[in-house]
Amino acid sequence: MSLKDEKMATVPVGKLMLSMGIPMIVSMVLQAVYNIVDSAFVSNMQTGGEDALNALTLAFPLQILMVAVGIGTGVGANVLIAKSLGQKNDELTNKTAGNAIFLGLAIYAAFLIFGLFGAEAYIASQTDNAVISAMGTDYLSICCVFSFGMSMFAIFEKMLQAAGHPICSTVAQILGAVTNIVLDPILIYGWLGCPEMGVKGAAYATVIGQVVSFAAALIFHLKFNRSIQLRPIHFKPSLRIIGMIYSIGLPAIISQALISVMTYGMNLILKGVSENMVTAYGLYYKIQQFLLFAAFGMRDAITPITAFSYGMGDSGRIKSCVKFGHLFTAVIMLAGSVVLEVFAAPFSEVFGLSGETQALCVSAIHIISIGLVFAGINIAFQGIFQAVGSGIGSLAISVGRQILFVFPFAFIFAHIAKVNSQMNWLLWSVFPIAEILTAAAALIIWKRISVKRVGQYG
Repeated sequence: MSLKDEKMATVPVGKLMLSMGIPMIVSMVLQAVYNIVDSAFVSNMQTGGEDALNALTLAFPLQILMVAVGIGTGVGANVLIAKSLGQKNDELTNKTAGNAIFLGLAIYAAFLIFGLFGAEAYIASQTDNAVISAMGTDYLSICCVFSFGMSMFAIFEKMLQAAGHPICSTVAQILGAVTNIVLDPILIYGWLGCPEMGVKGAAYATVIGQVVSFAAALIFHLKFNRSIQLRPIHFKPSLRIIGMIYSIGLPAIISQALISVMTYGMNLILKGVSENMVTAYGLYYKIQQFLLFAAFGMRDAITPITAFSYGMGDSGRIKSCVKFGHLFTAVIMLAGSVVLEVFAAPFSEVFGLSGETQALCVSAIHIISIGLVFAGINIAFQGIFQAVGSGIGSLAISVGRQILFVFPFAFIFAHIAKVNSQMNWLLWSVFPIAEILTAAAALIIWKRISVKRVGQYG
C-alpha cells in the first residue's frame, strides 16, 4: 500500500477531510474569482458600466455550462481513479486518466464551435438592448473560443485531487486567479499602454488566467503525480472507460448544468418583471458563488474519501464521511450566511450599484441567504451519492433545488410581482423554499441508498 493509499485508509475521516478539503475549498473559491472579478471591474468602467455588468450576467449561464461539462467529466474521472486506487487497479487508473484527457480536448472542440457560431444568437435571446447584446456576444465568444485552458485544467485538477495532491491543484488555481486579477484592469481600462478593451479585455484576462492554471496543473501532474503513469495506449478512447466516467460524471454535469438552466430561465422570468431585477439577481448569484463554490470544494473532498472507503468496503468510514461532510459543509454555509447578511449593502456597493438595482440586490442577499445552510446539506449529499455510485440520487437533488422547486414558484411569484411591485421580494424567496424542500427529499433518498449500498458491508 502506498503512503497516499495508507493515508486514505487509516487517517481519521474528520482530519483527512479537512486536510484535503481546505485546499479544495480555496481552489473552488478561486474558481468563482474569475466571474466576480470581471464583474467588479466592468461595472466600474467610466461609461456603460451597468450595461457591461448586465452583459456578463447574460453570458454567465453559458459559462456555468462550460464549467459544468469540464468539472463533471473531471468528477467522474476523480471518483473512478480514487476507487481504482483503493482497489489497487493500476491499469484502470491509467486508462481513466488517459480517456479523461481525451474528453477534455473533445469538450474544448465543442465550445470552440459554439463560440464561433452560436454566441450571438444565445445572448440575443435574453435581451432586446443592442448595446448589451453586442457586449455579451464579444465577451462570450472570446471565453468559448479560447476555453481550452478551462476544459483541460478541469481534468488535471481532478486527477491531482484524486491522487492525493490537492495542494498542487490549489496552487495552479491561485496562479490563474492572480493572473486574471492583474490583467483585468490593464486590459479593461487600458493601463500600462495597452488599448482600452472594455468587456473584451475582461474576457481575455479570464482565458489567459485559465491557460496559466492549466499549464501549472500539467507541470505538477508530470512532476508529482506518480500514482498515474500514462503511456500512449492509455489515450486511446475506450467506450467502456468513457461510459464508466460518465456513469458517475454525467449526473455531476447535469447538476452543474442545471445551474445554467436555472439562471437562464430566471433571467427570462425576471426580465418580464424588471431589467434591474436581472442585473440584481446576476450580481447576487456571483457574490453567492464564493459560498457555493466553497461547499463544492468540501464536496470534492467528501467524494474521493467516500469513494475510497466504498471501494474498501468499510461501512464505518463511509458513515464517518457522511457525518463530517455534512458538519463541515454546514459550518461553511452558516458562517457565510452571517457574513452576507451583515455586509449585504457594502457588497453591492463594490459593483457601483445605486438606486433600485442596489436595493434589489441587497434584498436578494438578505432573503436568499436564509436557505444557504440547506443548500450545503444538498451539496454534501451530492458528493456522497456520487461516491457510492448513485448518480441518480445526486441528479435528483440537482433537479429539485434548481428546477422542480424553483420554476413553479418563480412563475407564480413573478405574476404577483407584475401586479404589485412591492411584492417583488417574493421572487427571492423561491430559492430558500427550493433548498428546504430538496433537503427533506435528500434525507429520504439517503435512507434508501444507505440500506442498499452501505448496509451490505455490515
